[in-house]
Order: sequence, then structure tokens, then C-alpha cells
Amino acid sequence: MPRAERERQMMTVAEDIFAERGFLAASMDDIAERCGVSKPMIYEYFGSKEGLLVACIRQARAELAKVTTDAVVGAQSAEDALRRGLVAFFEFTDARRRSWALMLRNEAAVAGPAAAEEIEAGRQEQVEIDIALFTAFLPDAPRRDLEAAAQIVVGACERLSLWYVNEDEVSAEQAADYLMRTLWTGLGAMITTVDTGNRPHG
Repeated sequence: MPRAERERQMMTVAEDIFAERGFLAASMDDIAERCGVSKPMIYEYFGSKEGLLVACIRQARAELAKVTTDAVVGAQSAEDALRRGLVAFFEFTDARRRSWALMLRNEAAVAGPAAAEEIEAGRQEQVEIDIALFTAFLPDAPRRDLEAAAQIVVGACERLSLWYVNEDEVSAEQAADYLMRTLWTGLGAMITTVDTGNRPHG
């Protein structure tokens, strides 16, 4: 099996076991057995159990960035783009319910600083994606306003996602609607202010 394919297999298995048992209780022996490889091979690829968790988080980061950026292609307005991105985000968390909850709770901090830093890097990556999205529709808006809006969106998404992954009867579209009802009032007002040139001073 090519190395890249083997790595993906190991990360998929590890993510499942981390989600089932938590980081501390997960065993490298169990991961190796389920993968059908030796434990030394996993250490050779990832260095440590924390290194394996970091690799899982990094892969999830890349996938999330792709699905959210792809979702907004062709959007006709800032509101349309934001809703598309939110639906894609919740669909992503829906597909990874247990592991998503695991990564965002205290498991990353328990695993070590590298895992916690990777989680924070993922947040910042989503902030930058949102800033780019808002800038496309609001080229004249002050950068600081867009940064603040992006931070709010990412923080709200994260908190709602922790609730959403435990709510089987709530769809990704419904979760996105909950956020749009709350967020768009403020963001829509900001867009109107910029468009009319009546941005308040101070």
C-alpha cells in the first residue's frame, strides 16, 4: 500500500478510536491492530499518539476548508454565500459527529500543546476564509469590521456545532437557519451601512 494511502487509513482508524474512547484511553496497540500494521510503523509515520491526533486534526482542517470554500462558489449575495457556507460546515460536522465533539472539547488540550495549536489554527483558517468571503461582497468595508464579523461567525458556529452533533432531529439546513436568524441581523446591518456610505464614526 502506498505511504499516503496507508497514512490515510491509519488516521481514519485513529479518529474512530479517539472518538470512541477519548484520547487518553485510546491505545496505539488497538489502532495498529485495527489497521493491520505494527505499532512501530505508526510511530514511524506519526512519531507519537499526539502526533497521530495532530495529523487527524490537520486532515479535518483541510477537508473543512475545502467544503466551505467550494460551497460558496456561485453565490449571488453575501447572505446567500454565508448560508451556503454554514450549511456546508454543519454537513461536515454531521459526517464526523463523535470525532468533531471530541476535538473541540478538552481532548486536544489533554493531548498536548501541538494538538491544541492545530485546533486554534483551524479556527483562524476559517476566520480568514470568512474575511475573504465578506471582502468579495464588501470591498469597501474596513478590514477591522470584517475581522470582527468573521470571529463572531466562527465562534458561533463552533458553539452551535457542539450542540448540533448531539441533536439527531436537527438538520444541517436547520442549524444554518438558526445561525442566520441570529447573525444576519447584525451582518446585514453592517452591509447596509457600508453600501449607503453611512458608517458611524468612532
